[in-house]
Amino acid sequence: MKETRPFVDWKLAEEFMTAVFEKYGVPKEDALICADVLLESDRRGIESHGCNRFKPIYIDRIKEGILEPKTEVEVVKETPVTAVIDGHNGIGMVIGTKAMQLAIDKAKKYGMGMTAVRNSTHYGIAGYYVTMCTKNNMIGITGTNARPSVAPTFGVENMLGTNPITFGLPTDEEFPFVLDCATSISQRGKIEFYERNGMDTPAGMVIGNDGQALTDSRQILKDLNCKKAALAPLGGIGEEMAGYKGYGYATVVEILSAALQAGSFLHMLSGKDAQGNKIPYPLGHFFIAIDTEAFVGAESFKKTAGQILRELRVSKKAPGQERIYTAGEKEYDIWKFRRDKGVPVGEAVQKEFIAMRDELGLTQFKFPFE
Repeated sequence: MKETRPFVDWKLAEEFMTAVFEKYGVPKEDALICADVLLESDRRGIESHGCNRFKPIYIDRIKEGILEPKTEVEVVKETPVTAVIDGHNGIGMVIGTKAMQLAIDKAKKYGMGMTAVRNSTHYGIAGYYVTMCTKNNMIGITGTNARPSVAPTFGVENMLGTNPITFGLPTDEEFPFVLDCATSISQRGKIEFYERNGMDTPAGMVIGNDGQALTDSRQILKDLNCKKAALAPLGGIGEEMAGYKGYGYATVVEILSAALQAGSFLHMLSGKDAQGNKIPYPLGHFFIAIDTEAFVGAESFKKTAGQILRELRVSKKAPGQERIYTAGEKEYDIWKFRRDKGVPVGEAVQKEFIAMRDELGLTQFKFPFE
């Protein structure tokens, strides 16, 4: 695994990011959660949601006044196995962690628990929350809506968010099965990653108003914001490659992220008011925890799940292919590689780290790339 970017020690990265969040009014307990969720993305190699988004998605939005640094998690309705939560435009990573923990607590008592959240914000990688479940021998499911960027099948207007639906399943292996996927071919964060690293977006991920594929990453990000471009749903444009399946799943996530909690949806999540001014993105999420002990028992479940995955990996390979993977395996391999090295940071993030440190007077932090 070749890596040419410099590494920042995990502890140093966590302490720095936590300190920056605190400087912008985030309570330390919440700042630690935020840093952990962001760095978990980089531990798994999901760099579109890690350090690359620290400043532009979270710090900049706090500075712009569209993300509340002090998060109020209010339970507005509750039963033994369900809860409706209002996040009051606080930090989605904090809201998500507390909402999933509440679902887990309910599942420990009753076998299953579910929470639905309204008025939240971007909550980082969905896989973080389902892994909270797998660590407790539970099945975890979560989904979230997002600002409009995906066109419905046979359409070109960005109506739906990338709307991931994510599953975590405990196994008897060293890592759980975690399927963390957007319901679009790609997500906006991936295109942001391409743009920040001077890369084109592969053809077929984004369509323009004329129905043609777009590849200029910088222009795509501009066009997405003014409805001149849209991401394609999982499966692609039209019906030939079953794009209607991605469109359908995205719609399921949109409904579950809005209807259960009387939350916002579609263009209500655009982040702009009628005059075009920036406002919070009042996102919705849902979290489900299912205790395997309530069925056949945790050990039996994990053994069967692990055996299924092992049989898949040893099945006949296509010519020229060395390995078959199951979900979560590549991320585990990346973590093993990076565990003792740290988080790799590109030039754009290096500049952001230095600028934030100097602006905030956090002179105690020195980075290896300086």
